Amino acid sequence: MKISGVDIRPGNILEYEGGIWKVAKIQHTQPGKGGAYMQVEMKNLQDGRKTNVRFRSADTIERVRLDQKEFQYLYTDGDSLVFMDKDTYEQINLPTDLLGDAAAFLQDGMDVTLELWDEKPISVALPEQVEATIVEADAVVKGQTASSSYKPAVLDNGVRVMVPPHIESGTRIVVDVYERTYVGKAG
Repeated sequence: MKISGVDIRPGNILEYEGGIWKVAKIQHTQPGKGGAYMQVEMKNLQDGRKTNVRFRSADTIERVRLDQKEFQYLYTDGDSLVFMDKDTYEQINLPTDLLGDAAAFLQDGMDVTLELWDEKPISVALPEQVEATIVEADAVVKGQTASSSYKPAVLDNGVRVMVPPHIESGTRIVVDVYERTYVGKAG
């Protein structure tokens, strides 16, 4: 589907110069002289390159629709992750770096959404929030009663997050996967 250069929005997937790009940021600029344009920061979903491109309103670009399919995470095999198609039970291996920092939050049997382009997986989306157990939490500093004070803690997957002072080691909490922040106690 072709769209105008000024209709580009963050999160759009675009076909540009033979590659598939995800729009990260946009800035609409209207200079005093000349026509308005959209400054677009994009990341290549195939090789991870980033670029900045100017699109004028007269420019058209192909917007790509990705197929989404549910998969289940099975296990890690070296530096690749093994997922199973929930419909066909077919297994596929994907490189760990496709997930980036979110890979630390993968749990056995977790359902994930793979985005496919031409039947090739190009991104993996984990659930927004997961439950994890705190294995190490700093002691509360006496007199630290301000409601906004947080202390560092280490989760069972090795990730460090800031938690409220009343949370202790052994507590199960809910964590935002992409922000790496404490959401609440697991319920």
